[in-house]
Amino acid sequence: MSVAKKQYKRITTKSLVDMKAHGQKISMLTAYDYTMAKIVDGANIDVILVGDSASNVMAGHETTLPITLDQMIYHASSVVRGITRSLIVVDLPFGNYQSDPKLALRSAIRIMKESGGHAVKMEGGSEIKQSIKRILNAGIPVMGHLGLTPQSIYKFGTYTVRAKEEEEAIKLMEDAKLLEKLGCFALVIEKVPAALAQKVAESITIPVIGIGAGNGVDGQVLVTHDMLGMTHEFNPRFLRRYLDMYDQMKDAFQRYSADVKSGDFPSDKEQY
Repeated sequence: MSVAKKQYKRITTKSLVDMKAHGQKISMLTAYDYTMAKIVDGANIDVILVGDSASNVMAGHETTLPITLDQMIYHASSVVRGITRSLIVVDLPFGNYQSDPKLALRSAIRIMKESGGHAVKMEGGSEIKQSIKRILNAGIPVMGHLGLTPQSIYKFGTYTVRAKEEEEAIKLMEDAKLLEKLGCFALVIEKVPAALAQKVAESITIPVIGIGAGNGVDGQVLVTHDMLGMTHEFNPRFLRRYLDMYDQMKDAFQRYSADVKSGDFPSDKEQY
């Protein structure tokens, strides 16, 4: 007999740990503005990630590296104003935590105070151990991120699948256990073999949220603009498009332009 799944009026870091313990999958999407956040939250998505992917989909940069802390705070504060249920996790942007734990803490504090976000996300394992400890000691929840870490793209040189070789797979497992031990409340694993991701999820008690990491983890995350089909040049194997908004929006804009130019819009009923 199936057990009724618990309904959460407000998602917290504890909610996610409880969801894993009870076998409930976790849904996570990105948002960068008030309007999108309000829709995502209204759909009962558990976690909204204010991702540094805003650098790509909102600002048009090739990588996530250029986005600044001030810009992340702007996006996060816009998202926070649109939600009533979802947990808001904000990416710490590149250059704000990797080598200086004191800077990492100052950056995380600014995000929490100025945006109203609920947690921060950081890419890396043992390399950023001290920064994670400093932030956690201040009472700020941290979500980890292992596997393909886009902020290190120039180190990798490619967006290909990570941890296919034994040495890197062992390190990923060790880093996951380290992040759990340090006190991270959850972990994103990006673009790694499904079998490895499942093994990691089964080896730790905190939720593992995958992107391109198979179905054996505790939840999934996608970039909202990608899954809605607002972007059309990005076609990784793991992406499922639920709408084709690029063509739908383009068609609407073309029809609007045609109606304006022909004088059909506005009609008598659409004016005062």
